[in-house]
Amino acid sequence: MSNRNGDIADHLATGEWGEKVAERLLKKLGYRILGRRVRIGIRDEIDLVARDGKVLVFVEVKTRKAEDYGRPATAVDKEKRHVLSRAAVRYLKSLGNPHVPFRFDVVEVVGSVDDPNPVVRHIQSAFNLDRMYMLP
Repeated sequence: MSNRNGDIADHLATGEWGEKVAERLLKKLGYRILGRRVRIGIRDEIDLVARDGKVLVFVEVKTRKAEDYGRPATAVDKEKRHVLSRAAVRYLKSLGNPHVPFRFDVVEVVGSVDDPNPVVRHIQSAFNLDRMYMLP
């Protein structure tokens, strides 16, 4: 039987593994990875920041061991999209507000650290920037 600390450690290990799987997929698709687990301030984090040609891509990686409770992308709800929008705008401001096209992608990873063949789905333009953070 696992204790709470074991559950948290398993969850973190699964998440880190999922991010690595997502990164490998994106590189295979020709993306250039600019940052991993990019911290913006004390409360915001972007899993991966990448370039797809001239487009800046903010990537949210969602990892689950199984789809018993729905697809991982369903976890990117209105609140999560709001947080990711805020992080992206703050990231762009930290770069001096460059006028670059950008989008939000989601990568779903279903499997576990021991799984040699996880299910990986890349959802381009998964959602738009939250209107509250619209850039000029």
